[in-house]
Amino acid sequence: MTDAYIPPKVWTWDKPNGGQFASLNRPIAGATQEAELPRGAHPFQLYSLATPNGVKVSILFEELLAAGHAAEYDAWLISISKGDQFGSGFVGVNPNSKIPALLDLSGPEPLRVFESGSILVHLAEKFGAFLPASGPARTETFNWLMWQMGSAPFLGGGFGHFFAYAPEKLEYPINRYAMEAKRQMDVLDRHLAENEFMAGDYSIADMAIFPWYGHLALDKSYPRAGEFLDVAGYTNVKRWADQLMARPGVIRGRMVNKNWGDEGQVAERHSAADFPA
Repeated sequence: MTDAYIPPKVWTWDKPNGGQFASLNRPIAGATQEAELPRGAHPFQLYSLATPNGVKVSILFEELLAAGHAAEYDAWLISISKGDQFGSGFVGVNPNSKIPALLDLSGPEPLRVFESGSILVHLAEKFGAFLPASGPARTETFNWLMWQMGSAPFLGGGFGHFFAYAPEKLEYPINRYAMEAKRQMDVLDRHLAENEFMAGDYSIADMAIFPWYGHLALDKSYPRAGEFLDVAGYTNVKRWADQLMARPGVIRGRMVNKNWGDEGQVAERHSAADFPA
């Protein structure tokens, strides 16, 4: 058993604090280097990485294109392991230094859009797709979109961090966040027992939730997490996740800004020709 931690009166930043992503975290904001962002020929410039939050937006873009909307975009890889998110250009688009970030160049002036939920709503409203214009279905879509935004930090920054990335395995935080992850999966499983999608028709709510909880249900999140959390028992989430995983837009969207793993990779996306045949 490790010695109990006694918090000091004033916290100070201990840079070598361990953990896989320790070098990326700091208690201050702002740019650390001058670095302009590239721009392509399309009206939308996406700066991202194929993490769960990044995949939400690339899935929406590919679904919009599949539905016939003029949503052509350039997707530029932001390597968070190299600190690209702290470049001055990226910080100018997202002062929070988190992916994804979007520049909408379709209007008279460039418009920055940051935070994945904000980007989903912005694009859905712009194209009138995957978000009902009014009524109960619109409210329900926002219910589940906000559920995801509030819940996923407990899955990723909580369970995922302590189970997969922390420098040592500690029983208390793993148990605490495993319990919450399973509770959240049960929330979804009960809802999807009576609903094909999260909020009526397929929507941005599904696109937001899928990369976090659909991937977990399919055991594509953290090594050994599927077995540890017994995700096979959430049969309704698995049915929904399999259904989404088969969609061409989801298949393509999961590849965008990906440069690791044994599945399809499209580090940068500038046209449909960038995807493997």
